[in-house]
Amino acid sequence: MNARDLSLPLQPDDNSAIGAFAARLWDEEIVPAMTRYIAIPAKSPMFDADWEAHGHIDQVLREAAAWVEGCKVAGLKLEVIRLPGRTPVIFFEVPATKADCTDTVLLYGHLDKQPEFNGWRNDLGPWTPKYEDGRLYGRGGADDGYAVYASLTAIMALDQQGIARPRCVGLIETCEESGSFDLPAYIELLKDRLGQVSLVVCLDSGAGNYEQLWLTTSLRGMVSGVLKVEVLTEGIHSGEGSGVVPSSFRVLRQLLDRLEDSKTGRLLPDSFHCAIPANRVEQAAATAAILKDEVYKRLPWACGADGGPVLPVTDVPVEVLLNRTWRPTLSVTGVDGLPEMQSAGNVLRPHTAFKLSLRLPPLIDGNEAALRLKALLEDNAPYNAKVTFVPDGRAGAYGATGWNTPELSPWLSAAVNAASLAHFGAPVGYVGQGGTIPLMSMLQNCFPAAQMMVCGVLGPKSNAHGPNEFLHVPYGKRLTAAVAQVMAAHP
Repeated sequence: MNARDLSLPLQPDDNSAIGAFAARLWDEEIVPAMTRYIAIPAKSPMFDADWEAHGHIDQVLREAAAWVEGCKVAGLKLEVIRLPGRTPVIFFEVPATKADCTDTVLLYGHLDKQPEFNGWRNDLGPWTPKYEDGRLYGRGGADDGYAVYASLTAIMALDQQGIARPRCVGLIETCEESGSFDLPAYIELLKDRLGQVSLVVCLDSGAGNYEQLWLTTSLRGMVSGVLKVEVLTEGIHSGEGSGVVPSSFRVLRQLLDRLEDSKTGRLLPDSFHCAIPANRVEQAAATAAILKDEVYKRLPWACGADGGPVLPVTDVPVEVLLNRTWRPTLSVTGVDGLPEMQSAGNVLRPHTAFKLSLRLPPLIDGNEAALRLKALLEDNAPYNAKVTFVPDGRAGAYGATGWNTPELSPWLSAAVNAASLAHFGAPVGYVGQGGTIPLMSMLQNCFPAAQMMVCGVLGPKSNAHGPNEFLHVPYGKRLTAAVAQVMAAHP
């Protein structure tokens, strides 16, 4: 079918046809593909050092590539690219159907996953997919194995209706959950083939609710790594050594006191903070007015279980939003050196190690923050204990830098709102996200004039990285149609 150029917004019949096509393909192909995908433990390299030998990443990559190649899109070309010693990527390109259009839309997603975690519902599991009430449970479907499938579906929805669109390229990586440390090498390799990127569509983000399209306005950066304190070469009887040998746990606790106020959770070094732009504060206030106290009440609290109140760090909705998007926070996500309870004898342990996750404001450089954190924790150790902090990543690329979206152009602002009204019946919402997508700052540097449409299916209780993660299929269908409509509106 010959593409028709649209100088006016899409008509209701166009919107309905796009939505119907996306819904049908989700039911017939994407949900079955995601069911197979969830069953494969394609853990990111940080969580599976032998990922290459295990072959799980390769398996999900091959299945996604085969599905893309089977799509009926004129001129579609796909390549699986493998640089030595790095995780592979899928790169595909589809020529424009819009006359005289030299711009490119870049569509991004990833196929690697977080590890299992515990606490799954008895009838659920990370690698045992279950479809229930529109929710497809299991690890990785929402974060974000669906992205490559939804991207091609959006393209096909336009082509099926003869609606003109720009050239589209897809970049699907397999290292995102490890900080995307392999991605810069691929962006450098592909920079001439990416073309003149004027719009980036990233489907790896979240939604404030499932009732409207949500656009991500910012992402936090992150430094993660292992902080280890060693005081002995081997464990000794606690009656013999305590009071003489400093506890490695107490030394570690003192080191964390350099970083965080344990009473409030506030990060102490000013260098880990940045000024919050006025427009982001205004948007947070508008979003708080929509979501109200659901911004914290929807979390799976154990606090207040005996009838007492839930007491979050703050219960002011706008402050909740700013805390989780523009302020640095520290989490301890793993521990080593502590035996299981049943094996905990009266022994003064030789070492304690914590896995740290430091979320950074969007405007703080991740690599510089990692080096500052290493110096802060290692210098002048209490009792001259042996202290090491090993940040994740590679030299020169420690940590991940956050991202603050550039001002939306009038056409994109109008297009996302029109798409939200057409497919959700409500205006678009804007919200910062507390997670990290390292690609966004990389692409912003490579294509400073490009517009960014960062969105995703991770809405309330979808619980990416945790137990009972699910892909909200009805939202995924509408989001796919909305992306198609925005691509059609590209000027």
